[in-house]
Amino acid sequence: MLKSWFASFRPGSASVSYTERLRGSAGAFLGIILTGIISSWVTGATHALPMLMAPMGASAVLLFAVPSSPLAQPWAIIGGNTVAALTGVTAAHFIADPMLSAPIAIGFAIAAMFTLRCIHPPSGAVALTAVLGGPVITGMGYRFVLWPVLLNSILLTLAAIAYNNATRRRYPHPQTIPDTGRHGTHDQRPSRRLSFAASDLDDVLKRYDEVLDIGRDDMESMFEQAEMQAYRRRFGLITCAEIMSRDVVSVEWGTPLEEAWRTMRKHRLRAMPVVDRAQHVLGMVSDIDFMNGAGLDSYKTLAARFHRLIQRPSSDYAETLEAVGQVMQKTVAVRADSHIIALVPLLADTGARHVPITGADDRLIGIIAQSDLIVALYQSRFAELAGS
Repeated sequence: MLKSWFASFRPGSASVSYTERLRGSAGAFLGIILTGIISSWVTGATHALPMLMAPMGASAVLLFAVPSSPLAQPWAIIGGNTVAALTGVTAAHFIADPMLSAPIAIGFAIAAMFTLRCIHPPSGAVALTAVLGGPVITGMGYRFVLWPVLLNSILLTLAAIAYNNATRRRYPHPQTIPDTGRHGTHDQRPSRRLSFAASDLDDVLKRYDEVLDIGRDDMESMFEQAEMQAYRRRFGLITCAEIMSRDVVSVEWGTPLEEAWRTMRKHRLRAMPVVDRAQHVLGMVSDIDFMNGAGLDSYKTLAARFHRLIQRPSSDYAETLEAVGQVMQKTVAVRADSHIIALVPLLADTGARHVPITGADDRLIGIIAQSDLIVALYQSRFAELAGS
């Protein structure tokens, strides 16, 4: 029993690459040095007054090493540090004994951060600094809240925004947006209807009743990816190359609308890939895009408007549409060696009916329709049942 208890102190294995570790370390270095230099320049800080607070080091760990954490978001650091400084200065002002004012400052700071939804662990050190920072800090009174606390917090946040986005890390991390589906209803996305629902995750988090150092949207995304990984294992290694149509009818961006429409009618297609001269996928054009491009807002004018669209509309249109690229929709192409499960969210959730498939050189080599995926999943499931 004692051995297992001591074993619980052993750190878990790191799951991030050395590149990510270097990215976080370099970001913290740059963030702190820039914050210190600019703070010193703005305020003209001397040796008697700090240009940087020690808690900024802890904030830098969050902002640059774990930028997706809810505890590392801009409102968390700016709001948390500011409210902690306010409670610390107030406690020091009214309670002379630091043995009493320090815990009161921490307790009220945490309560305020919970109320304002700006929990930021280093802010606890800010509250203590306001109480135990010595005569220079306590002598500043409420000026301590504005400088160095608020100034340092804003500068470090701006550095984190610039650095994280420059190194392809989303920051600030986007808030969870309720998924009402593309039709504006409350139904779950098709790919989620046989899986866990958003309400299931909310119920579990409510019962867990603890502050987690991971955003709800990240948690849901990881669950979805874990499910996709399980589906890949269940359905075996079926790649897009095995089920795609290879004799693809496509058009270039500048193809005249009338010509593109004739091509679709000739081959009885509902959609076609739009490519450049090097066969790189630019988008997809469907019969619906032709309808939307014609501005079919009245059934009485449908035939006339559509006829004018494919016959190159005259200058009395608000926007002259002549090329198929002007009515196409941008789309995501999938590599031929990808597992067919990668097609599910594209065909089920986005409303797309076809997905262009590209080779290793990102050139168009095939296309997969919804019916192709349905057949592949059916055959895979049938084979699984037959073998059991």
